[in-house]
Amino acid sequence: MMEEGRFDPLLLNIAQQCQGIDDLLEVFLSFLRRKTDFYTGATADKVEDTVRYAVQKQMALADRTKQEQRQAREAEEKRRQERLRAAKLKEAEEQEARKKKAAAAAAAAAPSSSSLSAPVVEVGSDGAFDVSSATAAAPIAQMKEGGNPENVEEGEEAEGKEAPPGNGGATEHYVWTQQLAEVTVNVPVPPGTRSRDLVVEIGKKRLRLGLKGQPPMVEGELHRPVKVDDSFWTLEDGREVVVSLQKENGMEWWKCVVVGDPEIDTSKVNPENSKLSDLDAETRQTVEKMMFDQRQKQMGLPTSEELKKREMLEKFMKQHPEMDFSGASIK
Repeated sequence: MMEEGRFDPLLLNIAQQCQGIDDLLEVFLSFLRRKTDFYTGATADKVEDTVRYAVQKQMALADRTKQEQRQAREAEEKRRQERLRAAKLKEAEEQEARKKKAAAAAAAAAPSSSSLSAPVVEVGSDGAFDVSSATAAAPIAQMKEGGNPENVEEGEEAEGKEAPPGNGGATEHYVWTQQLAEVTVNVPVPPGTRSRDLVVEIGKKRLRLGLKGQPPMVEGELHRPVKVDDSFWTLEDGREVVVSLQKENGMEWWKCVVVGDPEIDTSKVNPENSKLSDLDAETRQTVEKMMFDQRQKQMGLPTSEELKKREMLEKFMKQHPEMDFSGASIK
């Protein structure tokens, strides 16, 4: 059997000079008529059978090639999905490791519930303490008793707005949610969209997402920097792009995703919505302390550091009744 493709360069040159497939076939059949006895050396039925056999053989080969290509695409898509699942699993494991590392660091640096009542007091050059007239007996007692700082002044909290769903928000083109360590952006796209139809660029301080040849649906400066190597995107069911942005600072809430888009009130963020209950005790305590300080500032009340200083001063005053603290205030 003659090697397939041997005359491809010659035949390709001929095909390029023809005006379509009909002209190309006409050239071959005319060559057989003029230069061979193909038509005169056999009956018409034999000629038709020969041509029909050759055509059917090539059609069968074409079908087989098409099927092999489809199987190859399906296998590649399966491998891609497996790589994607492996990447997600790895990301989840790395995120869990980062949480544990952060918890260990927080356990070493963050004060315990008992240490919140043992603050450091600044003393002026004249030896006098600076103490404000505001009191914080109730917050101190609550923290001593192991109460949740989130529940301080529940009446005032109830009068405010409800926490945003998923601690995020929605814009014209996307919906976003957040946890302390990451922000998730869901962008709807036309059904049937493929990965190769998308343009997604995740930078340290910028995000760009859209369909090729069309204006971006999301583009601009990010509210805060992200870890580019740990951030990724996926296309879900050909109708939604999910972007996972890993915050560079995993201990703060974002007001928005892209600068200039509608902002949320981070003082209303609910830690429970961020699965704070899934964290270990040390990390949870650090987050609750942060939320407590944030809400205390919103209400014009002392933060945990100020409360520590206040109680330290009270102990010092009891130990040194001979000293005059009438003009002292906490700084």
